[in-house]
Amino acid sequence: MNFELSEDQQLLRENFARYLDENSSMGRVRAAQPSGFDPALWSGLAELGAFSLRVPEDAGGVGLGLLDAVVFMEEVGRTLASGPIAETLVAARLLATLAPSATNAWLERVLSGEAVVSIAFHDIADEPVQWVAGGSVAEAVIARDGDRIVLIQVPASERKAEPNLASTPIAELRLADGERSVLSNNESGRRLFAQAIEEWKLLISAALAGLSREAIRLASAYACERSAFGQPIGTYQAISHPLADLSTDVDGGKFLTWKAIRDIADGKAEAGAEVSLATWWNVDTAGRAVAQALHTFGGYGLTTEYDIHLYNLRAKAWPLILGDPARLLEEAGRRLYSGEQAALPDAGAVTIDFDLGEEAHALAKEVHSFFEKTLTPELRAKAHYSFDGHDAGVHRQLAEAGLLFPSWPKEWGGRQAPPYAMNALHQAWEEVGWSSHAISTTGLVGTMIRLFGGDELKREVLTKIVSGEVVCSLGYSEPSCGSDVFAAQTRATRDGEGWRIDGSKMFTSGANIADYVLMLTRTNPDVPKHKGLTMFIVPLKSAGVSIQPVFTFQDERTNITYYDGVKVKDSYRLGPVDGGVKVMAGALEMEHGGGFSKSQRHMVHAAEELCREIRYRGGSLIEDPAAQVRLARSTAHVLLSEVIAYRAVWAATQKHPNVGYGPMAKLFSSEKFLKDSADLLNLTAPYSLSNRSGPAGFLNQCYRHAQGTTIYGGTSEVHRSMIAERGLGLPRSRA
Repeated sequence: MNFELSEDQQLLRENFARYLDENSSMGRVRAAQPSGFDPALWSGLAELGAFSLRVPEDAGGVGLGLLDAVVFMEEVGRTLASGPIAETLVAARLLATLAPSATNAWLERVLSGEAVVSIAFHDIADEPVQWVAGGSVAEAVIARDGDRIVLIQVPASERKAEPNLASTPIAELRLADGERSVLSNNESGRRLFAQAIEEWKLLISAALAGLSREAIRLASAYACERSAFGQPIGTYQAISHPLADLSTDVDGGKFLTWKAIRDIADGKAEAGAEVSLATWWNVDTAGRAVAQALHTFGGYGLTTEYDIHLYNLRAKAWPLILGDPARLLEEAGRRLYSGEQAALPDAGAVTIDFDLGEEAHALAKEVHSFFEKTLTPELRAKAHYSFDGHDAGVHRQLAEAGLLFPSWPKEWGGRQAPPYAMNALHQAWEEVGWSSHAISTTGLVGTMIRLFGGDELKREVLTKIVSGEVVCSLGYSEPSCGSDVFAAQTRATRDGEGWRIDGSKMFTSGANIADYVLMLTRTNPDVPKHKGLTMFIVPLKSAGVSIQPVFTFQDERTNITYYDGVKVKDSYRLGPVDGGVKVMAGALEMEHGGGFSKSQRHMVHAAEELCREIRYRGGSLIEDPAAQVRLARSTAHVLLSEVIAYRAVWAATQKHPNVGYGPMAKLFSSEKFLKDSADLLNLTAPYSLSNRSGPAGFLNQCYRHAQGTTIYGGTSEVHRSMIAERGLGLPRSRA
C-alpha cells in the first residue's frame, strides 16, 4: 500500500503550486473577472508544459499519467485558476491521438497557449446548441456528431461572453453551424472521445478536492482569529464539528479519485463505476464544503471583500457544465447493476497503491480456511457480531492456530503480522460472520499489559490471554460520565500492599463471560480529574464483583458491573499511581482507529442480494433505476470508508504524524453505516422488517447494530473534536 506521491510528482506539485500561488492569487482571480480568463496565466502554464502533461511524447507532449494530471488539477482547484484547464487537457490529448497529422497546427497552438480548444460533452446531433466550458475564449471545440468526432471552429462572433454564476468563460455555442473537420468516423475515435469525458470527470474531481480543502483551510484559519463571547469561534463545536466532517469528506473524495485511477490501471471491473462515484462525491462535497466555509465567516462571508465567496461560486460553476450531478449516481448505478460499460482512459504509470499485499491476502485465505473447517452448523447458528457470538472452544482453537493475535510478537504467541495483513484478516472475519468482539477487547487488554504491566501480571494473566484460556472486557464508562471517561469516580484506595476498588462501570460488554476487566479508577480526588487516575487489571471472579445484564435493542447484551470492596494486588496495576491518563490514552488511541467499512460492505452486499430477490414491477428491484441510485450511494460510502481507513493504516505504518486519521476513519464509517442502514432498510421494506435468516434479517440487524457505532469507542462528537484540533489546528473544544 502506498499513499505517497513519487519524487517527480511531488516536484511537479511544488512547481505548479509555486507558479499558481504567484500567478493565480485571489487578486489575479478577481482581476480576471468578468471574463474568467487570464491570458497571462494561460501563457505561463503553457510555458511550464501544463497543457502537454497528457499528450504522448511522440506527439510533442510530456506523456505523463493520469495521476500526474490529477496532482496538477488539485493545485488548479486550490488556487481557482482562471480558464478551462481540465477541458484543455483532455482536448489536447484528443488532438494528439485522434488524427495527429490533421491537427498538428491546432495541437501546437494549444500546447503553446496561443489557442484554447475545449470539448462539448453532449452529442451535437442531439444537442446542436449547448453550453461549453471556455466557450467564450475557445477558437475550436471537439465534439461528437453522431458517429463522427469533429473539430468545430468557433467564429469570434459566436464567442459571446455573458454574465454567469461564477464569472467563468462559459458560453452557449451553436456547434452545428461552425466550420468543421472530421477527426474520426470509426469506433476507435468514438472510444477515445468517450475516454476523454471520463478523464475530464477525474480531473474536475481533483480540482474540486483541492478547492474544497482550501475553503476549509480558510474557514479554519478564520475560526482561530475571530472571537465571540470572549473566545475564538473555533472553540464552539457548532463551528468546528461541521468543518471536521467536511475535512474528512474532502480527504475521502481525493483518495477515491486516486483509487479510481489505480483501478483503471489494474483493469478492475468496478473502475468505471468508481469514476462516476468519485465525481459525484467530489461535486457534492465541494458544494457542502464551500457553503459551510462561507457560513463560518458569518456575514463577512457574504461580502465581496472576502475571498471565500469566490470558492463558493467556482465550486458550483466548474462541474455543472456537465449537467445535473445527480445523473452521475444514476450512471454509477447502471455501471454497477445494469452492465453498462465505460470507455476508460489510459491511466499511464500509477505510483499509489491500495492493495494490502501478498502477506495480507495469504492471512485472509488462512482465516477463511480455518473457519470453513471449524464452524459446524451449530456454531454458525450461534454466530453474532457482538460478544454473544463468542465461543470459548473456537477462541482456544484460534490461539492454537496462531490466529488470535497475529500482530503480536512471536514470543507472545503472535506472528508479527503487519497492519496491512491485520486489515485483511478483519475483512475475512466480517465475511465469515464470526464475532471478533472478545478478541479485540482481549487483544487490547493484552497489549496494555505488554506495554505497562509487570512480570507477575504478564505471568499470571498475559500467558492465559495468549493461550486463549481467558477473555477480557473494558471498564471505562460510568453511569454518570458517558464519553468523559476521565471523569471516572470508581475509587481505588490503598489497602495494605494492595488496593480496594469501589464503584460501578457501565457498558462493560462481555463482563458476563470475561475473566478480567481493564479498569480506570480514581486514586486521588484532590487533584484535577486528569491527574488522579490509575489503571488496573481487575479479576472479575473476585469477591465483591456483581454483574447485572443490560440488554440493548441492537440484539446484544452489555452489562453494568458493581465493585464493592474488591481486592486487587498492586502487581495488577498498569503504569504509575495517578499516571492512568498516559496508559488510558494508549488504549483509547487503539480503540479510536479502524472503523466499520467492513460491516458496511457486508451490509451493501446483503442489500444487493435482497434487491435481486424482491419482485418489483415485473422484474427484480435491483433493475429499478431508483434502487440502483441508492445502492450506488451506499457503495460510494463503502469505498470512501475504505480509502479513509487505508490512509490511517498506511500513515501509522509509515510513522507519519497523527493528525486525526484514525478518528476520521471511525467517524466517517460509523456515520455512513448509520445513514445507509436506515436507507437500505427503507429500500427493501417490508421484507427488511423480518428477522428471518438471510439478507433480510441481516439488514434488520445492521440497522440496529449501526445505532451504537457512533457511540462506542468514543462518540462522533469526540472524534470530530479530535479531527478539528489535530487536523485543522482549531482550538480545543472540549473541557
